[in-house]
Amino acid sequence: MATDLANRSNNVVDPGSNAAAVTPNDSTDLTYTTRAVYVGGAGNLAVVMAGGQTVTFTGVTAGALLPIRVSRVMSTNTTATTILAIW
Repeated sequence: MATDLANRSNNVVDPGSNAAAVTPNDSTDLTYTTRAVYVGGAGNLAVVMAGGQTVTFTGVTAGALLPIRVSRVMSTNTTATTILAIW
């Protein structure tokens, strides 16, 4: 019998239930803080973490799923492509 996950709490440690393509932007936050970020095309990923720090993940491989909570994906210093926010 399948478990009914529709009524489960939306806890931060639960897997993501939504995803959306990200257009990197230096001044606009994402609609939601992510649970993870998927990178489809290799490169660098500059983000603002949920805690406020701006960091650049260098050399992210294509197909990587980063378990990071970010509020923004920066345009400056981001060379990775096909980025998805998962929340």
